[in-house]
Amino acid sequence: MDEFDADVIVVGAGPSGLMLAGELQLAGLSAIVVDRLAEPITQSRALGFSARTIEEFGQRGLLPQFGEFETIPVGHFGGLPIDYRIIDGGNFGVRGVPQSLTERILAGWAGGLGADIRRGHDLVGLAADERGVTAELTSPAGGTKLRAAYLVGCDGARSTVRRLTGIDFPGNDATIEMKMADVAGLGLRIRPTGEVGEAGMVVVLPLGPAATRVVVFERDAGVRKTQEAPTFTEVADAFQRVTGEDIHTGTPVWTSYFTDASRQASEYRRGRVFLAGDAAHIHLPIGAQGISAGVGDAVNLGWKLAATVKGWAPDGLLDTYHAERHPVGARIVANTLVQRSLYLGGPEMQPLRDLFAELVGIEEVRRHLVGMVTGLDIRYDAGAGTHPLLGRRLPDQELLIGDVKSSTYELLHSGRPVLLDLHADPALRTIAAGWSDRVDTVTATRHDPAAPATSLLVRPDGYVAWAAAGDDPAAGLAGALTRWFGPAQG
Repeated sequence: MDEFDADVIVVGAGPSGLMLAGELQLAGLSAIVVDRLAEPITQSRALGFSARTIEEFGQRGLLPQFGEFETIPVGHFGGLPIDYRIIDGGNFGVRGVPQSLTERILAGWAGGLGADIRRGHDLVGLAADERGVTAELTSPAGGTKLRAAYLVGCDGARSTVRRLTGIDFPGNDATIEMKMADVAGLGLRIRPTGEVGEAGMVVVLPLGPAATRVVVFERDAGVRKTQEAPTFTEVADAFQRVTGEDIHTGTPVWTSYFTDASRQASEYRRGRVFLAGDAAHIHLPIGAQGISAGVGDAVNLGWKLAATVKGWAPDGLLDTYHAERHPVGARIVANTLVQRSLYLGGPEMQPLRDLFAELVGIEEVRRHLVGMVTGLDIRYDAGAGTHPLLGRRLPDQELLIGDVKSSTYELLHSGRPVLLDLHADPALRTIAAGWSDRVDTVTATRHDPAAPATSLLVRPDGYVAWAAAGDDPAAGLAGALTRWFGPAQG
């Protein structure tokens, strides 16, 4: 029998890797997270996360740790303004939450659950066989090897895991570059969704009371040949050429850049090795879709790995990770490329902008675009059925369990599947008893007595796998339980 150091090795201690480690530990697995950086990041490209990620953090009870935060009600699609509240739960993301804070909260959560987070460890070799995966690592203390049943690469756009596994990463090379700087001592006018002019586009965001983030795209400036960050003088020069405003007197805190390089891994799984987050997909950052897609990958994969290691996963469950998440990543890559053309394209794109402006005037179009950017419209294949929630995310709604107030999201804090029995039908509990070792059954009533009572089977990632329909509230339940959570216990 194999001697494993952990059930799962996670390479990369960014939001995707830390979220996955927490999910695995919550499900009763052991996870080792390795990251090449000796210390957590202190500067952040991402300054928030999407509406769907707010819900996913809420499902795990993590939101209070972020303190008071604001959401952005009005965003855009390719520069065309849209009120994101047009759909239930919609917003353009969280305002002003740096990635460093998100990572600190997730590291505390995962570590508190028992995850072993090892920094200053660089992956240099990987070997997978029928029984497990061996990772070869280097660190200042020397080389070491770790072995686990599975390994997940959450190690970013230049993923070593992806390269060592030989997974293709097709897509488009960068054609534009956006320089950015965090600057203190400026009193700039805030431009949260960007301001476009003939020479390019700028975004100006507040970073607390003392600093400002500026992002500048200079039309026809090309893409740098090096991976080195621009100097502050380069950023300030470009900002002045685009806006006419002089920011050279500011005090630079940090500079960086990003591009519109857009790629997606051809496989999210090869045997016992998986990819998640930027290791699986990269694109122009618009609407916090990058960090949010990575968290979504982790929440989707974690419970499936746990089910497999624990021995109750149905056949093919791990393959549903690619089947469900690859289309999500492809859609993000596609919509960010479209937005780049609308927002940053030259005069030749004006007819397309004019047409999109007409389309955005249609309510159903706005709903469609907002659902796409937020991730709130994701729908997985959950089999036959006509209930509108089937395959979709579970909304956060108030419940009464006996006389105790609760909510649908509180039921997911444990990371276990939940049969939410709103019919108080003995047949539901009788069927579910065969899966009581892995599925929690909760009988409740809706806090709103006028709301329809529909019993639901909810996966640990918050997506509805079955919904009662018709005169027989239990119809199809056993099949759904078997499909997602394996055969009933003997």
